[in-house]
Amino acid sequence: MSRYIAGTEHIPCFGSALATPAVIAHRGAADDAPENTLAAFKLAWQQGADGIEGDFHLTRDGEIVCIHDADTRRTAGRGVKVAEATFAELRRLDVGCWKGEPWRGARIPTLGEVLATVPAGKRVCIEIKCGAEILPALKAALAGSGLQSEQAIVMSFDPNVIAEAKRLLPQLKALWLTDFKADPATGVQPTATEILQTLEKTGAEGVGCRAHPVVDQAFMQTLRTAQKEVHLWTVDDVPTAKRYLELGADSLTSNRAGWLKRQLCGEPGNPGLPNQETTLPKRTCGDSR
Repeated sequence: MSRYIAGTEHIPCFGSALATPAVIAHRGAADDAPENTLAAFKLAWQQGADGIEGDFHLTRDGEIVCIHDADTRRTAGRGVKVAEATFAELRRLDVGCWKGEPWRGARIPTLGEVLATVPAGKRVCIEIKCGAEILPALKAALAGSGLQSEQAIVMSFDPNVIAEAKRLLPQLKALWLTDFKADPATGVQPTATEILQTLEKTGAEGVGCRAHPVVDQAFMQTLRTAQKEVHLWTVDDVPTAKRYLELGADSLTSNRAGWLKRQLCGEPGNPGLPNQETTLPKRTCGDSR
């Protein structure tokens, strides 16, 4: 049975597995741990996230690895281009040190390793940061993961990648990602109608967009009428989260997913876990950013 926040009875708590709307951990528990590492994903599950989101590139030798940028400088302190490196070369890099001494030694994980952390009834959002060349390897990794099809969502800013993903992996939900830009002549772009056109063209089930004032009741109605989903990123505060829940967002992606979910549900935090206003040590090691 769903529970509700006192005073906002129409906003559901997220007690059940794969409940909608869900709170998704952006790059894992990125507020507390080094983003896109196994430590961050495992911590996100401990903190109660409904799902995790990670970014994925293809290496020179065909391995899918979890890292946001096209090179490793920001998180490893050395500018190695992911597409030009082998997995073994990337694996030697420390991508935890920049976050603090406790995270020294964290490595870039593979997609398979990330999928292996996903508990039953939880979901993983796979953001493709390269081109469609990654999709055959992605299909193979998912097939060997043991996850149910409804536990994985494919996302990309590239409409061509989404269209190809729907062709190759029709059983998976796909979301087209977009940001918004303000144009003095035409207003904020893309509009809900333009987003809908892209979703229909690519076959995507919904959109993942930045939390922006343009996402209002009319915006939601345009997409809901066409039976399309709306997912918002990146939401790290309670008032913003409540606004989008009231509008009927399908999920909220957050750097503090566990904390945000507890605030919305009125639940106390788990003693001993991070994300409780605890300040972790800042970077003290290595030649990172």
